Amino acid sequence: MVEGGMKVVKYLVFFFNFIFWLCGGLLIIIGALAQSKYSEYTSITGGLFSGLPIYIIIVGCVIFVVSFLGCCGAVKENYCMVTTFAVLLVIILLLEIAAVIAGYVLQDEIYDAVNKGLLDAQKDYVDDNEVVQETYDSLQSEVECCGANNYTDWLKFPNQSIPDSCCVNETAGCGAKAGTNPSADVIYPKGCTAKLEAVLIDNFEIIAGVAIGIAVVELLGIICACCLMRSIKSEYEVV
Repeated sequence: MVEGGMKVVKYLVFFFNFIFWLCGGLLIIIGALAQSKYSEYTSITGGLFSGLPIYIIIVGCVIFVVSFLGCCGAVKENYCMVTTFAVLLVIILLLEIAAVIAGYVLQDEIYDAVNKGLLDAQKDYVDDNEVVQETYDSLQSEVECCGANNYTDWLKFPNQSIPDSCCVNETAGCGAKAGTNPSADVIYPKGCTAKLEAVLIDNFEIIAGVAIGIAVVELLGIICACCLMRSIKSEYEVV
């Protein structure tokens, strides 16, 4: 059995893993909420709004399982389990660092990706794709935006007026009545690309902050796990 000061390390490993376990559950909840809120926009924005929540859920599940392994290893003082836990924790930490770096590097590409998806979806909207029409109208009404870049995107299509969902006060035929040069108090002045880009970047900054917090817990957990591994190994050698 682990004795003396190393008992403190054992309990610290258990404590950090419990916090780690809670973080994993929190990520699963955040990912699920994001998926339920933004999944309806997938058909017009591409995979950005579906891929990110799924990735968060997967990371949360992995953390959930690994932290449980660490708790069991600490309680049972099992060298193999603690070693496996420490190795997995190092891998997760490296992947988190890589993901955060990649996220910051790819931020500049978010606008172009969302813009292309929205512009392509406008063509389907004009071609009477009911699913796209419903989704695009819902997006414009809820996010308070109009078109990919602004309302003029809609006027580029022959015989297409501004959709009613672009109106500040939405009523039947309000988009057509607004004409070709509407004021900002009639039609939402901002395009949906800029609005969605802001949502993605804000969410990424929150996720990056959470990831940094979890990384600190992981690092402390790795240090404590290594100390516990050394103590357990020395006990085995004595026996």
